[in-house]
Amino acid sequence: MKPEGPPITPAGFAALRARYDYLLGTERPAIVEVVSWAAGNGDRSENGDYLYGRKRMREIDRELAHLARRMKILRVIDPARQEDQRRAWFGATVTIADEDDTQRTLTLIGDDEQDASAGLIGWSAPLARALRGAALGDLRRVSLPGGEKEWEVLAIAYPAG
Repeated sequence: MKPEGPPITPAGFAALRARYDYLLGTERPAIVEVVSWAAGNGDRSENGDYLYGRKRMREIDRELAHLARRMKILRVIDPARQEDQRRAWFGATVTIADEDDTQRTLTLIGDDEQDASAGLIGWSAPLARALRGAALGDLRRVSLPGGEKEWEVLAIAYPAG
């Protein structure tokens, strides 16, 4: 039985899969072609195309291996299918306010798809851990690098299924 791995949304998993397919089906074959052509030009020690191509191929192979490992352990969760949508769980879009009544809207998603500037907070981030299981009106205290901060949950929403 597969152990429970880190969560990811279906869209996030599709993006990882698309990156993997692009690297394997498009970028790597193009680099292999360049390296093969450059290798046929003679002295490889001073051949920039060959040296760069080999370096880029190693980078691609490392990224492919990383993506394959991640996709193997990730657990795809559809946020629209969360059973308890009155609380903040994976995939919830949560509006919170601090002591100064500054509001933020965050979506709790997988660590592989996080983008804090867009309000997409990774599931293992301190703020996401503090918000897990929160209901409307709950106060949650978060220890951040700038000090401790308290947030109130104002709204919780999930995507329509």
